[in-house]
Amino acid sequence: MTLLLVAINAKYIHSNLAVYSLRAYAKMHADVSLIQIDVAEYTINQQPEEILKSIYRKSPDIVCFSCYIWNLTYVEYLITELSKVLPDAEIWLGGPEVSYDSGQVLERLPDQVRVVMKGEGEETFAELCRTCAPQGKEAARCAGSRREREDGQGHILEAVLGITFRDEAGRIRRNPWREPVDMDTLPFVYDMPGSAETAHEGKCAGGLQEFEHKIIYYETSRGCPFSCSYCLSSVDKRLRFRSLELVKRELQFFVDHRVSQVKFIDRTFNCSHDRTEQIWRYIAEHDNGITNFHFEVAADLLTEEEIRLIESMRPGLIQLEIGVQSTNPQTIREIRRTMDFARVRGNVERIRRRGNVHQHLDLIAGLPFEDLVSFGQSFDEVYALRPDALQLGFLKVLKGSFMSGNQKNYGLVHQSLPPYEVLYTKWLSYDDILVLKSVEEMVEVYYNSGQFAHAMDELLGEYSSAFRMYRELSRHYDLHHYSGIQHKRSGRYEILLEFVREHFPERESRMKECLIYDYYLRENAKNRPEFAGEYTVGKDFLRKFYVREELEHTYLPDYVSYDRNQMRKMTHIEYFPNLRKMLLFDYMCRNPLNQNARTCMIEEWTVSP
Repeated sequence: MTLLLVAINAKYIHSNLAVYSLRAYAKMHADVSLIQIDVAEYTINQQPEEILKSIYRKSPDIVCFSCYIWNLTYVEYLITELSKVLPDAEIWLGGPEVSYDSGQVLERLPDQVRVVMKGEGEETFAELCRTCAPQGKEAARCAGSRREREDGQGHILEAVLGITFRDEAGRIRRNPWREPVDMDTLPFVYDMPGSAETAHEGKCAGGLQEFEHKIIYYETSRGCPFSCSYCLSSVDKRLRFRSLELVKRELQFFVDHRVSQVKFIDRTFNCSHDRTEQIWRYIAEHDNGITNFHFEVAADLLTEEEIRLIESMRPGLIQLEIGVQSTNPQTIREIRRTMDFARVRGNVERIRRRGNVHQHLDLIAGLPFEDLVSFGQSFDEVYALRPDALQLGFLKVLKGSFMSGNQKNYGLVHQSLPPYEVLYTKWLSYDDILVLKSVEEMVEVYYNSGQFAHAMDELLGEYSSAFRMYRELSRHYDLHHYSGIQHKRSGRYEILLEFVREHFPERESRMKECLIYDYYLRENAKNRPEFAGEYTVGKDFLRKFYVREELEHTYLPDYVSYDRNQMRKMTHIEYFPNLRKMLLFDYMCRNPLNQNARTCMIEEWTVSP
């Protein structure tokens, strides 16, 4: 018997830790020697027909889909078609997007889905595997048609906790939820042999090889100590940790294998200070100079000792994701969130000053008591902290959340289909939502890309509000019909220069230099962009400079093994008339946080080229 665990991810670089954990747990805790459990990962960017063909050719007896807000609509369509071409295959579902309305899921898919797993799935999946595994003389019958298997399983499924299922008579049966699993019983999936087939490469591999070119997700705790009304993690108040001995051994595995990035998926990693310090100290002491670790933290909970530890780390060793969501005190109280924004501000600014950690801060639009003015204030306060990335997200009304049960009180209307995103509230109209969508696009392009840092700082000097700046920039896009178009990188620079030319013509020359600086800071472009104008550094100056550098290495000390022609190809020199300075861009020595080139001023030629 073959059972196929299917993950349909948002992007190719993502991996689905859940399906690998289900497979590994079942192999360790259930007698499944007669079941072959495979994993197949795809993305929502693939054509459904391509995935349908792939699953069909594997000829599974049971297919189990992992369901989330970003893939549920896709999965349900795929299930409908799959049941036509594999009518004898039994279909199971699991994941947060089907856990809290499992009965309705079975009602929507009455002839396709037999079982929905609710909540944590490892123990439930293992028990289902034991239930469905062929045993001795029963093997032939259990491996027969779907109807034959279902007829023999109905009474057994009644005893399986954590599922909703359809019995032989077609009735929907809701079994009690299962108690949370002991974290130490969960297998470490990255050091185990497997048989997963990647949908893109078409090859089988085991262990860490299965995750080549993908983000490595790692989980050391489940549950959350907080009660944020929009989040499903707050539903499970039983916070559980994986033992530190196991965690350190697994961290060493990542370090030894020189994994590029490990993303912790613990909901609030620093809720236990002793544990946080021990893990961060271990990472710092065993740093291999390559691996980066990503953590989601509450910045206001960071202790003095934790911050000192962060400040001592190699640049790029860790990165922090910090959910601010709103700075409106009334909103924070209403969503049952605990946050001291003054402490958030102080800790984020202190970490930023050290310059060794990438900080990603989040805001959520559509929360109670947050109108356009209030959200603009939240935006300005968070933007003033100068995070490396500022995510402007929109409220998703998740099934099972406190927010979902109270949406009428807030006049909250959301999309009927996943991801159930807010359309409007008592305080925020749909027009306001569209304004924020446009601002979000501008923030992604002109801030989060990191490609316009100095230009946007220059432009901000004309505004008392960063939110207003991005809003006016979005209006410029709408006015000139630039929205919804895939612009090339240099085109974005030209549009920003055009915006300045129309609104602040006296700033055009200075803005042009900022844009040239930003452009070459990121890219060793041999084809000069149109907005930059004619290149003014003479050939004779360039020849003399690189001839001398080949001998003395005054400005390029790391290039001792390169000749003058190689150095010229690996660097760029630009003259900035307003500054009256000549700058060298060194692309071999980049900032590990943002990948910007090292720059330095060529002292001997600061007046003219």
